[in-house]
Amino acid sequence: MKSFLLSTASQQEIAVLDNKIHETVETINQLKVQREFMLGFARDPQQFISEWLVSQVRDLKCMTDVVNNPEEERRVDFYHQPWAQEAVRRYFQSKVQQRRAELEQALGIRHT
Repeated sequence: MKSFLLSTASQQEIAVLDNKIHETVETINQLKVQREFMLGFARDPQQFISEWLVSQVRDLKCMTDVVNNPEEERRVDFYHQPWAQEAVRRYFQSKVQQRRAELEQALGIRHT
């Protein structure tokens, strides 16, 4: 056992296996986040979209340093504007494209 651990070849093999373990754990974590995301939508789509929109507005404010009226954002009319519907459509379209690419990659399909 001692000679195996001290061997340069086995050190490289251990490093490769350690890297594979790290990549596998990272993939599992990403899949877990995706699953939780999709389950949230499946459980209550309306609540999910509402929370997602609030999160996106908050993120947009942080990115652009825009200060809006919080009272206006509390009202339903604020989210019934055309931009909200477009945002939801774009979001779901990006998720569909992402999932399609993942499936094509898993199945080894090349899209031409």
